[in-house]
Amino acid sequence: MSARAASNGRIHRVGRSGLLVELADTEAAEALHAEILRRRADGTLPSVREVIPGARTVLLDGLHEPQRLAAELPHWDVPPLRRDEGAAIEIPVRYDGPDLAEVAELWGVSTEEAARIHAGTAFRVAFCGFAPGFGYLTGLGPKQHVPRRADPRTRVPAGAVALAGPYTGVYPRSSPGGWQLIGTALHTVLWDSSRTPAALLAPGTRVRFIAEDVR
Repeated sequence: MSARAASNGRIHRVGRSGLLVELADTEAAEALHAEILRRRADGTLPSVREVIPGARTVLLDGLHEPQRLAAELPHWDVPPLRRDEGAAIEIPVRYDGPDLAEVAELWGVSTEEAARIHAGTAFRVAFCGFAPGFGYLTGLGPKQHVPRRADPRTRVPAGAVALAGPYTGVYPRSSPGGWQLIGTALHTVLWDSSRTPAALLAPGTRVRFIAEDVR
């Protein structure tokens, strides 16, 4: 993705102090989100109270001068996203999911190689949603994108590692779901209301899956 990605976005006012930036894709949204966090951290964007990324959007709220920022955003130089910056959260995984064989077939590899590909990918939380603690992780290449299941399950267990489209996710609690289940996260609590912060994964967090059963 080239610089000045924000210039390709559509900017909308939200309430009295917010802006919603619509972008071309998730990669552009991730890059803009990272740049906003960088500018807020170094003090060049001090007035932002909340920054909430989505699949193709970034919401900024609590702005003192939203109209001024709306005029400046198209001229920002937004560098390409770097996935290797910052410490990574490591999540041990047992690749035992009921859909692993189907995913491996879609990828044209063995189940062992599918597990190695997934565990060898540098993931990043693009945004959160669906359920408290559920992060949408990007990093898999286009050849590893898979469709959702035609028949969603009525119950997906907590800790299930799953794929859908370009995303990987870990179910923080038992719930219905239509993603392809490829493994089980071990010794990992995605959401704990008694913890600060309650969510283990936040937008921008790097994630590395550690395969416990791949030799």
